[in-house]
Amino acid sequence: LALRFLLELCALAALGYWGYHTGTGTLMKVALCVGAVLLGVVVWGIFGAPASSRRLSDPWRLGLEILLFGGSALALGLAGQTTLAWVFGLALLINRVLIYVWEQ
Repeated sequence: LALRFLLELCALAALGYWGYHTGTGTLMKVALCVGAVLLGVVVWGIFGAPASSRRLSDPWRLGLEILLFGGSALALGLAGQTTLAWVFGLALLINRVLIYVWEQ
């Protein structure tokens, strides 16, 4: 579960990295960086977080995970960090398989 939390933080960092490197001009870079991270936090906090009262049930939560975490890996790739995107995506996949195998 600690790895899962670390991957959640990495996903937010990836979204912020994408936003900063996608924007043109300082203001747009900061706005996209902060906006992407906030959107990720709000969506995950409402629909994916374990303590959320509106947490989605499976298979919807799995779809949200694929969208949010896969999107974060894709965002890294689009921002020019393809190797890091592949490593992050592989770590996400391994973590998800272990969660399933260990029934967490």
